[in-house]
Amino acid sequence: MVRYAKRLDRLNSSDIGDLLKLIARPDIISFAGGLPAPELFPVEELKQAGIAVMEEMGSVACQYSSAEGLPQLRQKLADRMAVKNNIKATADQILITSGSQQGLDFAARVFVDEGDVILVESPSYLGAINAYKACEPTFVEVPTDDGGMVMEDLDKILASTENVKMIYVIPDFQNPTGRTWSLERRKKFMEIVNKYEIPVIEDNPYGELRFENENMPALKSLDTKGLVVYLGTLSKIMVPGFRLGWVCANDEILEKFNTMKQGADLQTSTLTQMQANKYMDLYDLDAHVHKIREVYKHRRDVMMSAMEEYFPKEAKFTHPDGGLFTWVELPAYINTKEMALQCLEKKVAYVPGGSFFPNGGKENYFRVNYSCMTDEKIIEGVKALAAVIQSNLKK
Repeated sequence: MVRYAKRLDRLNSSDIGDLLKLIARPDIISFAGGLPAPELFPVEELKQAGIAVMEEMGSVACQYSSAEGLPQLRQKLADRMAVKNNIKATADQILITSGSQQGLDFAARVFVDEGDVILVESPSYLGAINAYKACEPTFVEVPTDDGGMVMEDLDKILASTENVKMIYVIPDFQNPTGRTWSLERRKKFMEIVNKYEIPVIEDNPYGELRFENENMPALKSLDTKGLVVYLGTLSKIMVPGFRLGWVCANDEILEKFNTMKQGADLQTSTLTQMQANKYMDLYDLDAHVHKIREVYKHRRDVMMSAMEEYFPKEAKFTHPDGGLFTWVELPAYINTKEMALQCLEKKVAYVPGGSFFPNGGKENYFRVNYSCMTDEKIIEGVKALAAVIQSNLKK
């Protein structure tokens, strides 16, 4: 009989993975995945960038390259972080990864042994939770409010919890809630982190998708002790199919991530790195991101208006300033995993909220995405959700 590693007992097929299978069905209005809108992909421009790469240096693009990543691309990312996030870093402080998900996976492998403690926002991104579970940690959930992680609770937990090895946070348009931390909260967070000297994984896939108000500085830009590991990605602002992300960290930490990279897959695709780099040489990425933001802002507004009109008053939901998601809270007696099956009968899908809490016990939430459906489908889907919610309310 084949015997498998015990760690697999902690890993289950995720709600997102299961529901993403439904996206192929054209009759389903899917609010489930965090998918960029495919009609906004710069297909023609990427085609021309790819042709240019193959014509100018095709044999180089088809060859192995360094684990760290293409130097020109790393320099562009360093320059971009300086402008967008106020992060002062060199190209040598960046490692290209196969999507930011690989950076999440490496983070646990670098910092965490079995039984070590990882602090996460409650709720938190289930893709990170699942990546970390393979290292068999103990999760401690830090309470959140409308402004994100509650700093007083973080301080108390760190003061009373042994063997905390890292903290995972998404300060900008958090997945799943869409919430964003204020500048005051970011400064307080770094003050607490510096006091306890705990490594921080700052995940920022959505930071450039801000619809209103001012950009907030990244935690990494406030980092005076080299404790913050910043994860970025081109998936939400260029194309997810490239699977291009990056890690920015101090030299000592980045060396550990580099070791993990060499052991995992040697390097990220040379060809896709060169194609992305050439795209940024030939075209205006900022103009492309602006177009994405305008479309997503409009769809956010359509969804918010529809929810305000059709949802019963018992359904509470966040009003994000950017990103891809809103987070719905229902009365505690409603199980949204069970309700999801009822919604599927009405041809609409969402992600039940229980999986975003690593220690379980909270099934009355669900996550909704607004980026990749048309106005008509958003309104139709929200009406269907509202009807199912209404039918589950106690009379």
